[in-house]
Amino acid sequence: MFKKNDSLESNSIIGEGSYFKGEFTLQGTLRVDGCYEGDKLEVDNLIIGQTGKIKSNIKSVYTVVEGIVIGDIEASSRVMLMPTSRVLGEIRTPELIIQNGVVLEGSCIIAPDPTTNPKETILALYNASGENTDSKTVS
Repeated sequence: MFKKNDSLESNSIIGEGSYFKGEFTLQGTLRVDGCYEGDKLEVDNLIIGQTGKIKSNIKSVYTVVEGIVIGDIEASSRVMLMPTSRVLGEIRTPELIIQNGVVLEGSCIIAPDPTTNPKETILALYNASGENTDSKTVS
């Protein structure tokens, strides 16, 4: 999928047929073609191959999913869900790309700063506009 000189060249790999359990923190790029289970997976860039399975909450800058993720994904730049991806969990990111064929169950929070509460921001903007004649708010 990626060329050798690509900026997402993996400097760590959990290979197909491998199983890793624990807590993983990495500066750089991790490619998962095997299975990872843990409380936390924190990495700059994450590539989950078609045979990759992750059962953990993920915190990254950039994540590409081709395999299975059970857990929340928080990416400060982008999440890309390829056609073979299967995700169960919440996604928080400024940019989400979903290709045809993806299976996703969970909520998505898309905002420039995914750590903020977009609902409060949107309601505040709506109520500040002065154009609403009805005092009811959405809950």
